[in-house]
Amino acid sequence: MYFAPMVSLQQLSLVQFRNYVQKQFVFTDRIVGIVGPNGTGKTNVLDAVYYLSFTKSYFNRADAQNVHHAYQGLRVEGQYVMDGTTVPITCILRENLKKEFYFDQEPYSKLSQHIGKIPCVMIAPDDVQIITGSSEERRRLMDSLLSQMHPAYLKHLIHYNKILVQRNSLLKQAGESGILDPLLLETFNEQLVENGQLIFEYRTQLIAQYLPAILVLYQHLAGQNDQINIQYQSQLQQNSYGNLLNQSLAKDKVLQRTNIGIHKDDLIITIQGQPFKQEASQGQRKSLLFAIRLAEWQLIKENKGFAPILLMDDIFEKLDEQRMIQLLDWVSHSTDGQVFITDTHKERVADLLGKHLESYQLIEL
Repeated sequence: MYFAPMVSLQQLSLVQFRNYVQKQFVFTDRIVGIVGPNGTGKTNVLDAVYYLSFTKSYFNRADAQNVHHAYQGLRVEGQYVMDGTTVPITCILRENLKKEFYFDQEPYSKLSQHIGKIPCVMIAPDDVQIITGSSEERRRLMDSLLSQMHPAYLKHLIHYNKILVQRNSLLKQAGESGILDPLLLETFNEQLVENGQLIFEYRTQLIAQYLPAILVLYQHLAGQNDQINIQYQSQLQQNSYGNLLNQSLAKDKVLQRTNIGIHKDDLIITIQGQPFKQEASQGQRKSLLFAIRLAEWQLIKENKGFAPILLMDDIFEKLDEQRMIQLLDWVSHSTDGQVFITDTHKERVADLLGKHLESYQLIEL
Protein backbone atom coordinates (compact mmCIF):
# COMPACT_ATOMS: atom_id res chain seq x y z
CA MET A 1 0.00 0.00 0.00
CA TYR A 2 1.32 3.42 -0.98
CA PHE A 3 2.01 5.65 2.01
CA ALA A 4 1.32 9.27 1.04
CA PRO A 5 3.58 11.88 2.67
CA MET A 6 2.03 15.20 3.68
CA VAL A 7 3.57 16.70 0.55
CA SER A 8 4.15 14.52 -2.51
CA LEU A 9 4.50 14.95 -6.25
CA GLN A 10 2.01 12.76 -8.12
CA GLN A 11 2.53 13.92 -11.73
CA LEU A 12 5.25 15.84 -13.54
CA SER A 13 4.72 17.38 -16.98
CA LEU A 14 7.67 18.71 -19.01
CA VAL A 15 7.39 20.76 -22.19
CA GLN A 16 10.61 21.80 -23.98
CA PHE A 17 12.61 21.31 -20.79
CA ARG A 18 16.23 20.19 -21.35
CA ASN A 19 16.17 16.97 -23.46
CA TYR A 20 12.36 16.57 -23.25
CA VAL A 21 10.14 18.06 -25.96
CA GLN A 22 7.05 16.75 -24.19
CA LYS A 23 6.94 14.15 -21.42
CA GLN A 24 4.72 13.23 -18.50
CA PHE A 25 5.58 11.14 -15.47
CA VAL A 26 3.20 9.62 -12.93
CA PHE A 27 4.64 8.72 -9.52
CA THR A 28 2.86 5.98 -7.58
CA ASP A 29 5.18 5.15 -4.65
CA ARG A 30 6.91 7.06 -1.89
CA ILE A 31 10.32 5.99 -3.17
CA VAL A 32 10.92 6.25 -6.91
CA GLY A 33 13.94 4.89 -8.76
CA ILE A 34 14.69 6.42 -12.17
CA VAL A 35 17.14 4.32 -14.20
CA GLY A 36 18.71 4.46 -17.63
CA PRO A 37 21.99 5.02 -19.47
CA ASN A 38 23.83 8.33 -19.24
CA GLY A 39 22.29 11.01 -21.42
CA THR A 40 18.69 9.78 -21.18
CA GLY A 41 17.55 12.66 -18.96
CA LYS A 42 17.46 11.17 -15.45
CA THR A 43 19.11 14.20 -13.87
CA ASN A 44 16.82 16.52 -15.84
CA VAL A 45 13.76 14.92 -14.22
CA LEU A 46 15.19 15.63 -10.76
CA ASP A 47 16.17 19.15 -11.79
CA ALA A 48 12.60 19.78 -12.95
CA VAL A 49 11.32 18.74 -9.50
CA TYR A 50 13.94 21.04 -7.95
CA TYR A 51 12.76 23.82 -10.28
CA LEU A 52 9.24 23.55 -8.88
CA SER A 53 10.60 24.05 -5.35
CA PHE A 54 13.20 26.77 -5.96
CA THR A 55 11.91 28.46 -9.16
CA LYS A 56 15.31 27.75 -10.78
CA SER A 57 17.70 24.98 -11.75
CA TYR A 58 19.84 23.24 -9.14
CA PHE A 59 22.80 23.72 -11.48
CA ASN A 60 22.66 27.54 -11.49
CA ARG A 61 22.02 27.63 -15.21
CA ALA A 62 20.37 30.64 -16.78
CA ASP A 63 16.71 29.87 -17.52
CA ALA A 64 17.33 30.02 -21.27
CA GLN A 65 19.82 27.14 -20.97
CA ASN A 66 17.04 24.85 -19.74
CA VAL A 67 15.01 25.25 -22.94
CA HIS A 68 15.22 22.32 -25.37
CA HIS A 69 17.48 23.30 -28.26
CA ALA A 70 15.73 24.61 -31.38
CA TYR A 71 12.73 25.68 -29.27
CA GLN A 72 11.74 28.81 -27.39
CA GLY A 73 10.18 28.83 -23.92
CA LEU A 74 9.43 25.96 -21.56
CA ARG A 75 6.81 24.72 -19.13
CA VAL A 76 7.25 22.57 -16.04
CA GLU A 77 4.13 21.56 -14.10
CA GLY A 78 3.70 19.37 -11.07
CA GLN A 79 0.53 18.00 -9.53
CA TYR A 80 1.23 17.89 -5.79
CA VAL A 81 -0.84 16.46 -3.00
CA MET A 82 -0.58 18.64 0.10
CA ASP A 83 -2.44 17.44 3.17
CA GLY A 84 -4.80 15.46 0.96
CA THR A 85 -5.50 18.35 -1.44
CA THR A 86 -4.26 18.39 -5.05
CA VAL A 87 -2.31 21.56 -5.85
CA PRO A 88 -0.86 22.32 -9.30
CA ILE A 89 2.44 24.23 -9.40
CA THR A 90 3.50 25.63 -12.74
CA CYS A 91 6.59 27.36 -14.10
CA ILE A 92 6.36 28.96 -17.54
CA LEU A 93 9.27 30.58 -19.36
CA ARG A 94 7.92 32.68 -22.20
CA GLU A 95 9.65 33.15 -25.56
CA ASN A 96 10.89 36.57 -24.34
CA LEU A 97 12.43 34.73 -21.31
CA LYS A 98 9.89 36.23 -18.90
CA LYS A 99 9.31 33.68 -16.14
CA GLU A 100 5.91 33.10 -14.54
CA PHE A 101 5.25 30.93 -11.52
CA TYR A 102 1.85 29.73 -10.31
CA PHE A 103 0.77 28.06 -7.07
CA ASP A 104 -2.68 26.49 -7.37
CA GLN A 105 -3.17 28.61 -10.52
CA GLU A 106 -2.43 31.85 -8.63
CA PRO A 107 0.58 33.80 -9.96
CA TYR A 108 3.34 35.07 -7.66
CA SER A 109 4.30 38.73 -7.83
CA LYS A 110 7.76 37.76 -6.57
CA LEU A 111 9.38 34.37 -7.15
CA SER A 112 10.93 34.48 -3.67
CA GLN A 113 7.42 34.10 -2.19
CA HIS A 114 7.42 30.45 -3.30
CA ILE A 115 10.64 29.37 -1.55
CA GLY A 116 9.84 26.98 1.30
CA LYS A 117 6.32 26.11 0.12
CA ILE A 118 7.50 22.77 -1.30
CA PRO A 119 10.74 22.09 0.59
CA CYS A 120 13.26 19.99 -1.27
CA VAL A 121 16.80 18.67 -0.74
CA MET A 122 19.04 17.59 -3.63
CA ILE A 123 22.05 15.29 -3.35
CA ALA A 124 24.16 15.31 -6.53
CA PRO A 125 27.75 14.76 -7.69
CA ASP A 126 28.22 18.54 -7.92
CA ASP A 127 27.85 18.67 -4.13
CA VAL A 128 31.58 17.94 -3.84
CA GLN A 129 31.99 21.68 -4.42
CA ILE A 130 30.73 22.18 -0.87
CA ILE A 131 34.04 20.68 0.26
CA THR A 132 36.46 21.51 -2.55
CA GLY A 133 34.98 24.75 -3.85
CA SER A 134 35.12 28.35 -2.70
CA SER A 135 33.43 29.77 0.39
CA GLU A 136 30.55 30.85 -1.87
CA GLU A 137 29.48 27.20 -2.14
CA ARG A 138 29.23 26.82 1.63
CA ARG A 139 27.35 30.10 2.01
CA ARG A 140 24.93 28.85 -0.65
CA LEU A 141 24.43 25.72 1.45
CA MET A 142 23.47 27.79 4.50
CA ASP A 143 21.33 30.17 2.44
CA SER A 144 19.36 27.38 0.74
CA LEU A 145 18.59 25.70 4.04
CA LEU A 146 17.68 28.86 5.96
CA SER A 147 15.60 30.29 3.10
CA GLN A 148 13.37 27.20 3.06
CA MET A 149 12.87 27.32 6.83
CA HIS A 150 12.63 31.09 7.40
CA PRO A 151 11.03 33.36 4.74
CA ALA A 152 12.33 36.39 6.70
CA TYR A 153 15.89 35.18 6.19
CA LEU A 154 15.46 35.18 2.41
CA LYS A 155 14.07 38.74 2.51
CA HIS A 156 17.07 39.95 4.52
CA LEU A 157 19.47 38.12 2.20
CA ILE A 158 17.92 39.59 -0.97
CA HIS A 159 17.99 43.08 0.54
CA TYR A 160 21.57 42.66 1.78
CA ASN A 161 22.82 41.55 -1.65
CA LYS A 162 21.02 44.45 -3.33
CA ILE A 163 22.58 47.01 -0.96
CA LEU A 164 25.99 45.36 -1.32
CA VAL A 165 25.86 45.85 -5.11
CA GLN A 166 24.85 49.50 -4.62
CA ARG A 167 27.64 50.15 -2.09
CA ASN A 168 30.22 48.54 -4.36
CA SER A 169 28.98 50.67 -7.25
CA LEU A 170 29.33 53.79 -5.07
CA LEU A 171 32.91 52.82 -4.15
CA LYS A 172 33.77 52.25 -7.82
CA GLN A 173 32.32 55.63 -8.83
CA ALA A 174 34.26 57.28 -6.00
CA GLY A 175 37.45 55.63 -7.23
CA GLU A 176 36.89 57.04 -10.69
CA SER A 177 35.78 60.53 -9.65
CA GLY A 178 37.70 60.98 -6.40
CA ILE A 179 34.47 61.99 -4.62
CA LEU A 180 32.61 59.76 -2.12
CA ASP A 181 29.13 60.83 -0.99
CA PRO A 182 29.33 60.39 2.83
CA LEU A 183 25.54 60.49 3.38
CA LEU A 184 24.86 57.84 0.76
CA LEU A 185 27.68 55.70 2.15
CA GLU A 186 26.22 55.98 5.65
CA THR A 187 22.77 54.97 4.36
CA PHE A 188 24.21 51.87 2.69
CA ASN A 189 26.24 51.05 5.81
CA GLU A 190 23.16 51.22 8.04
CA GLN A 191 21.19 48.90 5.77
CA LEU A 192 24.08 46.44 5.47
CA VAL A 193 24.45 46.37 9.25
CA GLU A 194 20.70 45.92 9.85
CA ASN A 195 20.33 43.01 7.43
CA GLY A 196 23.81 41.54 7.86
CA GLN A 197 23.50 41.28 11.63
CA LEU A 198 20.22 39.36 11.35
CA ILE A 199 21.69 37.02 8.72
CA PHE A 200 24.70 36.42 11.00
CA GLU A 201 22.39 35.52 13.90
CA TYR A 202 20.36 33.10 11.76
CA ARG A 203 23.54 31.39 10.56
CA THR A 204 24.97 31.17 14.08
CA GLN A 205 21.80 29.50 15.38
CA LEU A 206 21.69 27.19 12.35
CA ILE A 207 25.19 25.80 12.91
CA ALA A 208 24.40 25.10 16.57
CA GLN A 209 21.62 22.74 15.36
CA TYR A 210 23.12 21.62 12.07
CA LEU A 211 26.60 20.49 13.13
CA PRO A 212 25.51 17.85 15.71
CA ALA A 213 23.04 16.39 13.18
CA ILE A 214 25.75 16.17 10.50
CA LEU A 215 28.17 14.41 12.84
CA VAL A 216 25.60 11.82 13.95
CA LEU A 217 24.71 11.01 10.35
CA TYR A 218 28.35 10.89 9.29
CA GLN A 219 29.11 8.34 11.97
CA HIS A 220 26.12 6.24 10.86
CA LEU A 221 27.11 6.32 7.18
CA ALA A 222 30.87 5.90 7.63
CA GLY A 223 30.72 3.56 10.62
CA GLN A 224 33.11 5.82 12.58
CA ASN A 225 33.36 9.48 13.55
CA ASP A 226 36.81 10.27 12.02
CA GLN A 227 37.01 13.40 14.23
CA ILE A 228 35.18 15.62 11.75
CA ASN A 229 34.68 19.23 12.81
CA ILE A 230 32.80 22.06 11.12
CA GLN A 231 33.06 25.63 12.37
CA TYR A 232 31.19 28.72 11.25
CA GLN A 233 33.63 31.53 10.45
CA SER A 234 32.42 35.12 10.23
CA GLN A 235 34.11 38.49 10.60
CA LEU A 236 31.11 39.51 12.71
CA GLN A 237 32.27 37.12 15.46
CA GLN A 238 35.14 39.52 16.24
CA ASN A 239 33.45 42.93 16.25
CA SER A 240 30.23 44.76 15.47
CA TYR A 241 29.45 45.13 11.78
CA GLY A 242 29.35 48.93 12.00
CA ASN A 243 32.86 49.08 13.51
CA LEU A 244 34.18 46.62 10.93
CA LEU A 245 32.83 48.73 8.05
CA ASN A 246 34.44 51.87 9.47
CA GLN A 247 37.77 50.10 9.98
CA SER A 248 37.71 48.73 6.43
CA LEU A 249 36.74 51.96 4.64
CA ALA A 250 40.27 52.89 3.52
CA LYS A 251 40.77 49.39 2.07
CA ASP A 252 37.31 49.44 0.50
CA LYS A 253 38.14 52.74 -1.27
CA VAL A 254 41.39 51.36 -2.68
CA LEU A 255 39.89 48.04 -3.86
CA GLN A 256 36.54 49.66 -4.80
CA ARG A 257 34.48 46.95 -3.13
CA THR A 258 33.14 45.97 0.29
CA ASN A 259 35.68 43.69 1.99
CA ILE A 260 33.83 43.15 5.27
CA GLY A 261 30.55 41.39 5.92
CA ILE A 262 28.51 38.21 5.90
CA HIS A 263 29.25 37.79 2.18
CA LYS A 264 32.72 36.64 3.37
CA ASP A 265 31.40 33.98 5.79
CA ASP A 266 32.63 30.40 5.51
CA LEU A 267 32.35 26.94 7.03
CA ILE A 268 35.74 25.49 8.01
CA ILE A 269 35.75 21.70 7.73
CA THR A 270 38.54 19.64 9.29
CA ILE A 271 39.31 15.95 9.85
CA GLN A 272 41.55 15.11 12.80
CA GLY A 273 42.51 18.79 12.93
CA GLN A 274 43.60 18.95 9.26
CA PRO A 275 41.82 20.56 6.26
CA PHE A 276 39.17 18.08 5.16
CA LYS A 277 39.45 18.67 1.42
CA GLN A 278 43.15 17.84 1.50
CA GLU A 279 43.17 14.90 3.91
CA ALA A 280 39.85 13.08 3.43
CA SER A 281 39.52 9.92 1.32
CA GLN A 282 36.90 9.70 -1.40
CA GLY A 283 34.74 7.54 0.89
CA GLN A 284 34.99 10.10 3.69
CA ARG A 285 34.05 12.90 1.30
CA LYS A 286 30.99 11.01 0.09
CA SER A 287 29.92 10.19 3.66
CA LEU A 288 30.25 13.84 4.72
CA LEU A 289 28.34 15.14 1.71
CA PHE A 290 25.49 12.70 2.32
CA ALA A 291 25.50 13.61 6.02
CA ILE A 292 25.35 17.34 5.20
CA ARG A 293 22.37 16.87 2.90
CA LEU A 294 20.47 14.38 5.07
CA ALA A 295 20.95 16.64 8.11
CA GLU A 296 19.52 19.45 5.96
CA TRP A 297 16.51 17.21 5.27
CA GLN A 298 16.09 16.54 9.01
CA LEU A 299 16.25 20.21 10.03
CA ILE A 300 13.71 21.26 7.40
CA LYS A 301 11.36 18.50 8.53
CA GLU A 302 11.67 19.59 12.18
CA ASN A 303 11.03 23.21 11.19
CA LYS A 304 8.14 22.58 8.78
CA GLY A 305 6.50 19.68 10.57
CA PHE A 306 6.53 17.56 7.41
CA ALA A 307 9.18 15.89 5.27
CA PRO A 308 10.79 17.67 2.32
CA ILE A 309 11.14 15.89 -1.01
CA LEU A 310 14.55 14.20 -1.26
CA LEU A 311 16.30 14.05 -4.66
CA MET A 312 19.31 11.71 -4.93
CA ASP A 313 21.12 11.93 -8.26
CA ASP A 314 23.67 9.32 -9.32
CA ILE A 315 24.61 8.66 -5.68
CA PHE A 316 25.90 5.09 -6.01
CA GLU A 317 28.76 5.83 -8.38
CA LYS A 318 32.16 5.27 -6.72
CA LEU A 319 30.49 4.36 -3.41
CA ASP A 320 31.62 1.25 -1.60
CA GLU A 321 29.02 -1.38 -0.75
CA GLN A 322 28.97 -0.73 3.00
CA ARG A 323 28.27 3.00 2.59
CA MET A 324 25.68 2.17 -0.08
CA ILE A 325 23.84 -0.15 2.30
CA GLN A 326 24.01 2.32 5.21
CA LEU A 327 22.70 5.13 3.01
CA LEU A 328 19.76 3.13 1.65
CA ASP A 329 18.97 1.82 5.13
CA TRP A 330 18.72 5.37 6.46
CA VAL A 331 16.67 6.62 3.51
CA SER A 332 14.30 3.64 3.72
CA HIS A 333 13.71 3.65 7.47
CA SER A 334 14.47 7.18 8.72
CA THR A 335 12.61 9.18 6.08
CA ASP A 336 8.87 9.45 5.64
CA GLY A 337 8.81 11.80 2.67
CA GLN A 338 8.98 11.25 -1.06
CA VAL A 339 12.39 10.18 -2.40
CA PHE A 340 13.64 10.14 -6.00
CA ILE A 341 16.81 8.16 -6.80
CA THR A 342 18.56 8.02 -10.17
CA ASP A 343 21.13 5.46 -11.31
CA THR A 344 22.55 3.96 -14.49
CA HIS A 345 22.17 0.36 -13.26
CA LYS A 346 18.61 -0.94 -13.04
CA GLU A 347 19.65 -4.18 -11.31
CA ARG A 348 21.65 -2.33 -8.65
CA VAL A 349 18.76 -0.05 -7.73
CA ALA A 350 16.21 -2.87 -7.78
CA ASP A 351 18.45 -5.04 -5.61
CA LEU A 352 19.19 -2.30 -3.06
CA LEU A 353 15.62 -1.01 -2.81
CA GLY A 354 14.20 -4.52 -2.74
CA LYS A 355 16.26 -5.36 0.34
CA HIS A 356 14.85 -2.43 2.30
CA LEU A 357 11.35 -1.80 0.96
CA GLU A 358 8.16 -3.74 0.37
CA SER A 359 7.08 -1.31 -2.32
CA TYR A 360 8.83 1.12 -4.65
CA GLN A 361 8.45 2.41 -8.20
CA LEU A 362 11.05 1.92 -10.92
CA ILE A 363 10.96 4.12 -14.03
CA GLU A 364 13.14 3.20 -17.01
CA LEU A 365 14.24 5.92 -19.44
